[in-house]
Amino acid sequence: MDLQLAGLRALVTGGTKGIGHAIVEGLAAEGVSVAFCARTEADVTATQEKLRSDGASVTGRALDVGDGEALTTWVTDTAAELGGIDIIVSNVSALAIGEGEEFWKQSFDVDMMGTVRLVTTAMPFLEQSQAPAIVTVSSVSGREIDFAAGAYGTFKAAIVHYTQGLAYQLAAKGIRANTISPGNTYFPGGVWENIEQNNPEFYKEALALNPTGRMARPEEIARAAVFLASPAASFVTGTNLVVDGALTRGVQF
Repeated sequence: MDLQLAGLRALVTGGTKGIGHAIVEGLAAEGVSVAFCARTEADVTATQEKLRSDGASVTGRALDVGDGEALTTWVTDTAAELGGIDIIVSNVSALAIGEGEEFWKQSFDVDMMGTVRLVTTAMPFLEQSQAPAIVTVSSVSGREIDFAAGAYGTFKAAIVHYTQGLAYQLAAKGIRANTISPGNTYFPGGVWENIEQNNPEFYKEALALNPTGRMARPEEIARAAVFLASPAASFVTGTNLVVDGALTRGVQF
């Protein structure tokens, strides 16, 4: 299938590790010019150099998505550099899993407002695009009560609601908005590798919940995001695509 992505311009938050990195790779492989951000300068530089050596058209910047001014400046600067924006992917999460009030603030600033500010700042450029698409990354933790109940799960659910609202509000402008909700995803340096090493019993319990017998690989999640971002998904908007290997048991209608 031709995803019709070649020549488009995309922004991806959190592009140096895991799902975000796989999304950057997937879009770049389809001929998209991709700008990404992440917090750590060294990781941004290494990722940019590696992808460019593979022939990808990418540019990275180090910033904290929870810093509203830094995020909006990056979006406007990138739009000027690329000559516009066609696709935005809001992927960053604070991964704030805990009971204290600080976890709620982190989730609000990074997960929720990072998404809202990205969308709001990019909107004038998306309105000028011929193939505008918004993709937000939620989680199965926003769909059911699990170990991440609390701030993380609450704001992941809010992201789905926000995105589906955008889909309805922006449909007349031809701007699509969709969410992906990944299940447990394993990659080097990720949360599940850390749990495997430091809490092996809990890791075994989590692994046993998935009938496939394994966790997702980042590229498996990224393929769903790349499709939803593409013109090939031209009539798909307002959906929450669960990519979890049948981990969750709730029926979606």
